[in-house]
This record gives sequence, structure tokens and C-alpha cells, in this order.
Amino acid sequence: MDTKNLTPTLSAEEGIARGVRNPPVLLWAAVCGAVAIGLLLILGAVIDTRGGFSFDPRITLALRVPGDTAQPIGPSWLRDAMIDITATGGATVLTLVVIGTVALLASRRLWLTAALTAAATITGSWAVTQMKLHVGRPRPEIVDHLVQVTGNSFPSGHAANSAIVYLTIAALGTQVTKGAATRNTLLAGAILLVGAIGVSRVYLGVHWPSDVLAGWSFGTLWAAMWWFLGAKLRHRVPQAAAPTPVHP
Repeated sequence: MDTKNLTPTLSAEEGIARGVRNPPVLLWAAVCGAVAIGLLLILGAVIDTRGGFSFDPRITLALRVPGDTAQPIGPSWLRDAMIDITATGGATVLTLVVIGTVALLASRRLWLTAALTAAATITGSWAVTQMKLHVGRPRPEIVDHLVQVTGNSFPSGHAANSAIVYLTIAALGTQVTKGAATRNTLLAGAILLVGAIGVSRVYLGVHWPSDVLAGWSFGTLWAAMWWFLGAKLRHRVPQAAAPTPVHP
């Protein structure tokens, strides 16, 4: 019997990811943190459109010079840095990142990962928009806004969408990347960037801290959900494609 014909033909990404069956440790840690934050927000209080959680105004005011709510704490370069960082979580940059990532994945014929990336980011952004409309929480007014903003406050669109985009790309990327060190670097970089974007929104006075916490939590759980979906599809398709052995 010729055993060569019994070997399934796998796509490039399926061959790379054949051994990836468990989520990376960093992804598990991020999920646990997101669940903890979500429980904190759910059990802490129901969102009050007049001010939110009790820690919101305290943290917001602590980031401003006492007696001058228009002046953020820290050196002048910190304000400029926060404005630059917050831009990486804006709609324009995130859209370009998704388009570039999908194009790169497609050029490498990683069709499943490209499709999952597009689907996850598009539907995730829509879900965040619906939540903001449903809750209808106004933005902080106790300090000056250091960047121009529109729309409702909860959850933070920058925090949620940056997590949806950067963490989803990194999480799905671990399924088509060889080497634990490379996978952890992808996730660590995404986590640090998403964290910095969320902090910048509070520092600039355009979101309550609880807005950002909710955005982080939702976006992280969303990315993890798509990791599990990708892992399930990735390990079912090769099996379904395997030819039936023919015995002489």
C-alpha cells in the first residue's frame, strides 16, 4: 500500500499551527484579568449616568494639577506622548492596521486567519458601538478634555477597539507563528499597547476609568473568543480534508 496518498494536504497555516492546541500563557492571563475586571464592574455598581463609580472622579482629578483641571500632571512631553499614543487606538489607525494585516495574511495564503481577523474586528467594532448607544453615558465634565471627542463614554471605544484589533491579531497570529518566544512577544506587545491606549484616554480626560476598564475587559474576551474559534476550525478542517484510506 502506498502510504504517501494517505497524508492529508494541509494549507500553509494549518501546517504551522498543527501543534498549537492550547492558548498561550499570556492570553490565559489576559482573559483572567478581563473576567476579574468584568466582575468588578458588574458587582461594584450599576452605571450611573451622572458620575459612574465612586473611584472615577477621584482618579480623574488625581491626574490633574490641584486647582487647575485644565493642566495634567507630569512634564509637557508626557501630554504630547499621550496624544500620540491615543491616536494608535483611533478608527483611522485601527482600520489601516486591519487592512494591512489582512492583506499580509492573504499574501501568505493564510486565508483562514485573514478571514477570522476581518470578521472579528468588524463585528467587534459594531458591538462596541451598540453598547455605547445603549448605555448612553456622558463623558467626564469635571476636567478639560485635552483632545477633541464626540459620542458617548461607556465603554471606551479606544480601549475596546484597540483590544479587539491588536489582541485579536496577536492571538490569531500565535496560531500561525512558530516558537513560544515569538508568540509571547506578539501578545506582550499587544497587551502593552492596548494598556497604554486605555491609560491615555483617562489621562486626557475624555473617559472615566471604568469606561476604560470595561473596554479592556470586553475587547480581551472578544479576542480570546476568536482565538478559540480559530483553534477549533483550524484543527477540524485538516481532519475533514484527510482522504479515506484505501486498503488493497
